[in-house]
Amino acid sequence: MPLPQASVEPRRLVLWRHGRTEWNAVGRAQGHADVSLDEVGRAQVARAAPLLASYEPAFVWSSDSARARETAAPLAALTGHACRLDRRLREYDVGARQGMTSGEFREAFPDVFARHLDGEDDIRVPGAEARADVQTRMLEVMSEAAAAVEPGQTGVLVGHGASLRTGLLAFFGIPMQSRKMLAGMANCAWTVLRQHHYHGWQIVDYNAQTLPEPIDLADDPSYH
Repeated sequence: MPLPQASVEPRRLVLWRHGRTEWNAVGRAQGHADVSLDEVGRAQVARAAPLLASYEPAFVWSSDSARARETAAPLAALTGHACRLDRRLREYDVGARQGMTSGEFREAFPDVFARHLDGEDDIRVPGAEARADVQTRMLEVMSEAAAAVEPGQTGVLVGHGASLRTGLLAFFGIPMQSRKMLAGMANCAWTVLRQHHYHGWQIVDYNAQTLPEPIDLADDPSYH
């Protein structure tokens, strides 16, 4: 028997990582540091914003960090929406590691660095934010955004690589121990979630920098 046709337009949620900064280019941990986009980052945003604007987003919410605000602003301008700033979308607070390269991190905190490489869970330097706290705040803001999207609409959340990945896992109830299944998001790349009329929210694009060709993403009925 054929499946009934969906009567409700799907909802879409886009998670967009900020463009490149000078600290990204040299591998410095940014955390809550207010670092602006560099020339490459601004070019990335100029290219990406019109693509995401084609989704006609109903709202744009952004981390209040400079690099995220500067990424979100051109998209908000193209869509005519004011950008809502939300500190829950911030990157992990990396504490004493802020501003350090990987080599400087290894030199300053050799024990923590070694345990991190060994795969121990949630190893932190002094002052760093616990993964559970990031998980809680990201799940909260993503759930609010998902609820705010009306049928047929798209919402865009602009944030940071590590916290967006943590939020994505939390949103789908995937244990944080499985985080390595997701590669890190590139600067100015995005992830697209769509609410399927039978199966709820699904990931339809990850770490994207282009828009997919229109295709039918419905599950094959023969597998039901």
